[in-house]
Amino acid sequence: MKKKALLIGCNYPGTKAELHGCVNDVSRMYKCLTDQFGFAEEDITVMIDTDNRSVQPTGVNIKKVLRRLIDESEPGDVLVMHYSGHGTQVPAESGDEEDDGYDEAIVPCDLNLLTDDDFRVLFKDIKDGVNFTFISDSCHSGGLIDHEKEQIGGTANRDFPTGMGIPRGGERGFDFGGVFGRRGESDSGHHHGHHRHHHRDEEEEEESERSEPVDFVNKSLSIETLAEMLSQKTGHEVKPGGIRTSLFELFGDNASPTVKVFVNFIAEKLSGKKQGEGASEGGGGGGSGHGIWGAIGGLAVDFLKTKLDGDDSKPAHHVPSSGVNLSGHAGKKPDATERVADETGVLVSGCMSNETSADANPTGNKAEAYGALSNGIQTILAKRGGPITNGELVTEVRKLLKKQGFTQHPCLYCSDANVNQPFICK
Repeated sequence: MKKKALLIGCNYPGTKAELHGCVNDVSRMYKCLTDQFGFAEEDITVMIDTDNRSVQPTGVNIKKVLRRLIDESEPGDVLVMHYSGHGTQVPAESGDEEDDGYDEAIVPCDLNLLTDDDFRVLFKDIKDGVNFTFISDSCHSGGLIDHEKEQIGGTANRDFPTGMGIPRGGERGFDFGGVFGRRGESDSGHHHGHHRHHHRDEEEEEESERSEPVDFVNKSLSIETLAEMLSQKTGHEVKPGGIRTSLFELFGDNASPTVKVFVNFIAEKLSGKKQGEGASEGGGGGGSGHGIWGAIGGLAVDFLKTKLDGDDSKPAHHVPSSGVNLSGHAGKKPDATERVADETGVLVSGCMSNETSADANPTGNKAEAYGALSNGIQTILAKRGGPITNGELVTEVRKLLKKQGFTQHPCLYCSDANVNQPFICK
């Protein structure tokens, strides 16, 4: 039995979206896997964005390594993916007038978003019998394994309070806080809450419920902030409606399949291949459209078509835009032929869909910053000192975070059978 892992930590240093605990989360998970679960150091791939000597956690690199791990795995093997960083949601526009949902995505260090569709393409190739665990310490990560049943969560029932004061309806991905502000949030995006940092010490865990004020940052990257960061990378203004075309401008065929589908649809509209939209003839202008077509900005149609059609030598997991099955797009249930197998994978996400996950820095020392979910998992595993089931772990982490003053509620997505299976492995 082989045990392999991919650990990803994105702190986004020097950016408006900077976090402080994600790389620390990776370091602790690395130690946990080697000390408690028997992983060999050479079988753990680490990607962090604070050390140039490390493989950088770009969108392409993450997909490349994950593809290799999946291809090399065999029934009975253990595969772990741990991600700590920002999550986001982008409008899932693919040209369908009724396509009004949102794509959940994680945010690699280069902003080349990896959506639920990217992960579906990868995860559907996991072989039967491979024990796969995906820990996503971020926001908007509940749908990253498309088929998984919500075993512990809050979509079906509201037994737990919503987090960060985000009203219900935030499930649709609209960043209410980015418009109206959130209670306890400063202009810098820091929150002033009441959270007690435990030092992985059981005595402290038994202390009084009294907590001290602490700053923390949420791991939800708003559409507005994402657009601003893309503006810096492209050298021109990017508005929220132009995020997908800008991602394609930057990353071309390495962009998410849903990005390529959207851009291909725009190119076809503007080149007159679809009827009744008033697109300019000849494909050369591209700037006269209205509504969503205005998002194309200064990108020429022939530029788009060249990038869409110019490379047909990509490996199979870089699916050309015309061949992407978007049956699972925008939160819709994918076709049976496109779904990940029912028993494939266990997903532990940082929070419910209407909450945000915390990146906490209680002492002000960046070396002690942490993601609330990752820290909670480490604490429960250390306290247990032995095997714990997936269901028990998430339940105990929820209790711990509530005790510490965090309002987020980690969720468990997996088949019924996997609820009572050991977390990661025996």
